[in-house]
Amino acid sequence: MDTLAARRQMVDQQIRTWEVLDPRVLDVLGAVPREAFVPADYRELAFGDMPIPLGFGQSMLAPLLQGRILQALAVSAGDSALEIGSGTGYLAACLGLLARVARSIDIHPEFTAQASANIRAVPEARVEFETRDAFSRASLGEYDVIAVTGSLPLYDTRFEQALRVGGRLFAVVGVAPVMDAVLVRRVDNSEWIRESLFETVIDPLINASTPQGFVF
Repeated sequence: MDTLAARRQMVDQQIRTWEVLDPRVLDVLGAVPREAFVPADYRELAFGDMPIPLGFGQSMLAPLLQGRILQALAVSAGDSALEIGSGTGYLAACLGLLARVARSIDIHPEFTAQASANIRAVPEARVEFETRDAFSRASLGEYDVIAVTGSLPLYDTRFEQALRVGGRLFAVVGVAPVMDAVLVRRVDNSEWIRESLFETVIDPLINASTPQGFVF
């Protein structure tokens, strides 16, 4: 496989056509070797328009969705970034090239270990991986951008609380068959603005709260 050509085709025929036009985002998606972050059994599907199974009920997000996430967050070179849900480390690598520094956390040590190994394919990416539960009581810290890569059946304000003033949070809220991708901006110390971006469906974040069922 000519991976360079496949990567360019992915950017031009998938990601651009879904209104991802930010040149910095497109450059990063064209530069990061996605094939180095895909599990070996699915390497031939690295550039396909589909999620890729990772185990533990989780999947690597499709390229076009990752492009939309990066564009929505409008990551600048001086930002600090947090990713909730490391997966294979691909989106963290992109964040680590766009931002000043990136931190990525995942509850599964298998994921953070593999992501730490995969990130060696992008030595310029400034990323730190950590194994921890995003819903633990320990502070997440403060960030300019936060990407939550698992869905939240119920919106949880803990993530927006970790934004600095002016910061942006991407999250997917709801349950299948329809979930809402949202961008949350922190306006000041006590106000956030929430914007609906598009509909999608992704795997739920481990330990996220779920709606209570009806009681008859």
